[in-house]
Amino acid sequence: MPRSVNAVAAKARRKKIIKQAKGYFGRRKNVHTVAKNAVEKGLQYAYVGRKQKKRNFRALWIQRINAAVREHDMSYSEFMGKLSKKDIQLNRKVLADLAMNDAKAFEAIVKAVK
Repeated sequence: MPRSVNAVAAKARRKKIIKQAKGYFGRRKNVHTVAKNAVEKGLQYAYVGRKQKKRNFRALWIQRINAAVREHDMSYSEFMGKLSKKDIQLNRKVLADLAMNDAKAFEAIVKAVK
């Protein structure tokens, strides 16, 4: 009796990998074994990148708040400390947005903290 292999499923699996490798350069886009490695590595980078994205945005918000607060003769750490003492519960994302787009509102927060 001949050996039974599910060629349909195997082809679909390979096709899925090749489809994910669309846009890659050279053999990475059309040779299954090379594409498989490239796609797996790409997915690893994507996973790590989703975690790094959060860190990068937090760092960006801190830099923006620090720059805006220094215009009012205060450091970032001093500002955040006073903010928590006054029990003003605005997160860094909102503070950074105010610092960038609404200077008057941010100045009011700084005056409330001082």
